[in-house]
Order: sequence, then C-alpha cells, then structure tokens
Amino acid sequence: MSFSIDDRVLAVAGIAQALQQVRRIAETGHSDNAIVRTAMDSVMRIDAASPAAVYGSVTQVEPGLRLVRDYFRNQGKDDLLPRLALSVMQLERRFVREDAAVDKVTAGIRRTAERALELGDSSHPDVLMAMGTLYADTISQLKPRIMVQGNPHYLGQAAVVSEIRALLLAAVRSAVLWRQLGGTYWDFLFSRRSMLEAIERRVR
Repeated sequence: MSFSIDDRVLAVAGIAQALQQVRRIAETGHSDNAIVRTAMDSVMRIDAASPAAVYGSVTQVEPGLRLVRDYFRNQGKDDLLPRLALSVMQLERRFVREDAAVDKVTAGIRRTAERALELGDSSHPDVLMAMGTLYADTISQLKPRIMVQGNPHYLGQAAVVSEIRALLLAAVRSAVLWRQLGGTYWDFLFSRRSMLEAIERRVR
C-alpha cells in the first residue's frame, strides 16, 4: 500500500503535538487533556485502518499541523521543540531494531488499553502511570536518551514525570508511523515545500 505526503504530515503532527505537551507540562505542570487523550489513543490504536484513524480523525491533529506549519514558516516559538523531535526520531530508529523491546512495548500497550477501557478514559492518571512506566522500562533504556528540560518543581513530581514519559511514548509511536508511511529525514530538507502545502490543504 502506498501513502502520500498528506498522510505523512499527520504523523509529523502527532509527534509535534505530543512533544508540545511534554514541553508544556515540564514548564507549567499542566497539559491539555484533549491532546493528551489523542496521544494515548494513538498509542493504543496499533492496527488502525488508516493514518488518520490512528488519531481518531484529521481534526484531532490540527494543533500539531499548525505547529509544524509555523516551524516550516520559521515562526516556531519554542527552539527546543524541533530538537526534541529530532531526538525522538533518532530514538525510534534504535527502538524498531530491538525486537525484544518492541515485543515488550506491544504487550504492555495491549494490557494498558484493556485498563483504559475499564476506566473509560485513556488519559486517566492510572493509564498515564502505566504508559510512563512502560516507556521507562523499555524505550528509555535505549540511546540516545531523551532529556526533558523544564521547571525542577514540576519535574520532581511523580505524576508529571509519568505523563511526560507517556507522551514521549506517544511521540515515538507517531515516529514509527512516520517511517511506516515512507517518511525519512531527507523529507525535511528536500520535501519541505511539499509538506507545507500538504499541511495548508488541511488547516488554515
């Protein structure tokens, strides 16, 4: 099955909006619950029918599409966000080569999805704790390790750390999707205009 650049920009948007929440909660201790829920849902939709279905719909990743659009227009407001995204993409390359880690993460996601269904909320603190622990026990052990900067007051709180790790897991999941859809680092150099046009077709 072939995928278009319109599909690939959805995955980039998924990475961007998950990482923006990482930055937000690390600095303020608060996150946007709707975006966190979209991120967690995307992790649990392992066998989605389409790239848009991973996130529920294109609408669910509009915040991320706008973020990426702004950076492509050199209007990004957080210089650390692109660096964080690059680290996630590098980590994803290492992760998918570690079969044991992939199997452990997949099994952990399926268990957590069942718990989320019981709770009726994929952004429930118990779900975020489970996802965060799964990330810490698996992907976080690989290099390059992602270092999140922020307010030490919030980064010292267990619930904040769990949510950050859960969101990093979601960002890695979107990075995996990006690769599955044919995305490469070269796209950011040579297909930047095409990606921007694809985003502008989605959001205004």
